[in-house]
Amino acid sequence: MIIKGDFRCHLFALALIFLGSRVSVHARLLSVSKPDPDDAAATARWLVSQNYWGVLNTISKDLGGAPFGNVVSFSDGLPDGGRGVPYFYLTTLDPTPRNALFDPRSSFTISEYPIGTCGKKDPENPSCAKITLTGKLRLVDEKSQEVVFARNALFSKHPEMKGWPKGHNFQFFKLDIEDIFLIDWFGGPKPLTVDQYLHPKT
Repeated sequence: MIIKGDFRCHLFALALIFLGSRVSVHARLLSVSKPDPDDAAATARWLVSQNYWGVLNTISKDLGGAPFGNVVSFSDGLPDGGRGVPYFYLTTLDPTPRNALFDPRSSFTISEYPIGTCGKKDPENPSCAKITLTGKLRLVDEKSQEVVFARNALFSKHPEMKGWPKGHNFQFFKLDIEDIFLIDWFGGPKPLTVDQYLHPKT
């Protein structure tokens, strides 16, 4: 009886793992397939629109100007309606927005690997695309129409954010992009201007 009980427990655990993986996969289903790596602008926009998080790097006020990287959630727009500009919902209890308010110079790095389309490739493999957007991390004017867009973009992609503590003074930020570093194949970074990125050919 003990053996049967243990076996049933193992089956139940495996079923939970399987169901959990099904939910996870379903939640991350791609709305757009990966573009041809020769199309740098399309690949860059795809990377940003399909991802949920990345590493936001600021210049640390507390560490004497040392670089400080932080994993953050983001969104560039409503599902299938991304604009390419990443928005963030941050609290000054965290050093990242504090750093940005002191010195806005920032960069944001995203990898294809979390999307699940790299297969068994190592994340550093050049064909597993990655992008770094460099610019200024700015606070979005809370009285502007842009803050409405930022709120809808972030809360549609990250519903949990709606319930985050009001007392923590979360605010909306965006990265004003000035430079783009994209690797999506062998041979070094792909040339891509900010204008080409923000206004890709369709």
